[in-house]
Amino acid sequence: MTSVKPARPARKNRDWLHGLLMSTPAVAGLIAFVGVPFGYAVVLSFYNVRLGSPLEPTFFGLEQYRRLFTDPDMSGPFLRALLNNLTFAVVVVPLQTGLALGLAILLNRKLKAIGLFRSLFFMPVVFPMALVAVIWRLILARSDQGMLNSALHAVSFGNWGAFDWLGDATTAMASIIVLSIWQGVGFQMVILLAGLQQIPTELYEAAQLDRATRWQQFRHITLPGIRSTLVFVAMLTSLLSFRVFDQVYVLVRGGGLDEDATRTVMYQAVTTAFGQNNIGQASAITVVFFLIVVALTLIQRRVVRPGNED
Repeated sequence: MTSVKPARPARKNRDWLHGLLMSTPAVAGLIAFVGVPFGYAVVLSFYNVRLGSPLEPTFFGLEQYRRLFTDPDMSGPFLRALLNNLTFAVVVVPLQTGLALGLAILLNRKLKAIGLFRSLFFMPVVFPMALVAVIWRLILARSDQGMLNSALHAVSFGNWGAFDWLGDATTAMASIIVLSIWQGVGFQMVILLAGLQQIPTELYEAAQLDRATRWQQFRHITLPGIRSTLVFVAMLTSLLSFRVFDQVYVLVRGGGLDEDATRTVMYQAVTTAFGQNNIGQASAITVVFFLIVVALTLIQRRVVRPGNED
């Protein structure tokens, strides 16, 4: 008597259909709120479009892109903003990821009130960036009443004077970096903490029996155990660091922040669109920046892919 085998292709088709139905809302949201606006921005980049202008938009072709790289009035601010973005990302990604990993390891312990400490470290993530920028503006105020200047004045027994942390070109970007890390490190910490809790405790117990040091346990157990999580956090931090805008905009509009030293590409695009009313040029900036970020993301993904682990 022959047995009847189940119809596997039909089951695979049903699984594919169920997966498609479950992902439809997310895909529809991406298309409606990301794909369509970006496609419209690509179209606008080929036209001379200005807000409030009574003239009809005129087709410019690649003129907006040519001006972006050859016209000193446009290429200068754009390249400076791109350099600021790259500087911000190069410093923030390793520093924030390393700090988040250290906090996650510190809080991955069975101690009393550990939940309270985790909440305290995560609390800045809940605050809106606009509120965080206002708070740090008070901390970094250039007057003697600024909290940081007042603390340094007290510690130095009156030898520290008022310093313009936000207005000085050498410390303006560093101030934005510290602000951003303080606000965002809790989010990466929670992700890494979840990864640490997935590592079996038996591995650490076996390592202790073999008299492995804490550094050896970290190197041979912790890092391999959270490698994929660490890569995800690094890539996520990279993407978030390239879209930095809120803190720069709030501090610049509030006065006192060195605009040239902290200008980012997102800030440049917004000021071009709504400050100069040049929608076409702002769209070209957005498209070029998108292509640059995609290229850097692909390079980073290739470098840290699992195949390069050995």
